[in-house]
Amino acid sequence: MGMTGNHKDTSITRRRALAVTGGTVTAGTLGWAGYRSAFAADATTTTEATATASATSAGSACMTLMSSVTEGPYYLDGALVRKDITDGKSGVPLTLRLTVVDATDGCTPVPGAAVEIWHCDAWGYYSGYTTANPGGSAPAESEDGSTADDTTYLRGHQIANANGVVKFETIFPGWYTPRTCHIHLKVHTGGEKGGKVNYTGQLFFADEIAEEIFTLEPYAKHSGTYTELADDMVYDGGGASSGLLTLKAVHKSDPSKGYKGSLTLGVDPDAENTGAGSGGGGAGGTPPSGAPTGTPPSGGAAPSATASS
Repeated sequence: MGMTGNHKDTSITRRRALAVTGGTVTAGTLGWAGYRSAFAADATTTTEATATASATSAGSACMTLMSSVTEGPYYLDGALVRKDITDGKSGVPLTLRLTVVDATDGCTPVPGAAVEIWHCDAWGYYSGYTTANPGGSAPAESEDGSTADDTTYLRGHQIANANGVVKFETIFPGWYTPRTCHIHLKVHTGGEKGGKVNYTGQLFFADEIAEEIFTLEPYAKHSGTYTELADDMVYDGGGASSGLLTLKAVHKSDPSKGYKGSLTLGVDPDAENTGAGSGGGGAGGTPPSGAPTGTPPSGGAAPSATASS
C-alpha cells in the first residue's frame, strides 16, 4: 500500500544518534524509495559519518545505531515551551515520554536537553500549513470545529529533567499520503532549544494500533489508502532503533481512552544533525496537492528546499 515513485537505492548515513533497544551496534545502508518531491530535489546526496557505541556493563544493553532522517517540509522554528501541545485539537490522547541519554558516556541522562516535536492532526493537517491536502478524502482542516491556534497546534518543546526525561501531552497523529503515522522530533543540547541539534528523527507507531485508532472519530472522517510501516519511505524496519514507539493502552479494551508512548534516545552531545539539506537523508514525499501552501507563523522558518515530509 506504500505509494512510491521512482525507486532508487542509496546509502543513508547511520548518524551518531542512537536509541536504546537492547541490541548491539550495527551500521549499514538503508534502501529507500527515492520519492523526489518539490522538497527533495537533491535528497539523494548523503554525508558519510562514522557511528560507534559500546555496551555499558554486562547485562546492561546500551545502544543500537539509529539514523537521523529528514526534518520534513512542515518544520517551523519557535515552538512553544509546553507539555500539552494539543491547543484544543481533538483526537485519541497520547502521553509521550522520551528519555535522552549520552551514548558516548555510558548512557547517562542528559539533563537540560531540549526535545522538540511536531506532528499532524487527526486528518493529516499541520499547523502553519493547513491548506496542504493530506490525500484521500478528508474534510477541510477548518471543519473540525476546534478552537486550536492553526499556527501552533501539535508543536512544542520541553527541557529534560535530571533523569533526561521529557513528557508531552498530545493526540495520536493522523496520516497523510504517502506517509505512515509519525511524529517528528529534534534533540538539542548546549543552551536549550537554541543549542546544537544532535538528532533529527521521526517516531513511529505499530500498524495494528494505528489502524484501530483510525476507525475512531474524528480520524474516520479521513478515508483513503493508509501507508503501513513496511511501505513507508522513511521507516527502515529497525523497530525501536528506527524510532518505533513502545505503546501501552490506558484502557485495555477501549483504545479511545488513549495510549502512553515511550522511547529512549541516545545522542552524542558533540554531534550535529539538523536533518535539513544534504545531511538529512531519507525521502519523504510531497502531499498530493504539491507544496504546502499555508502561511507560516510570523518569523517561522519556511520548509527547506531539500527537506522531505
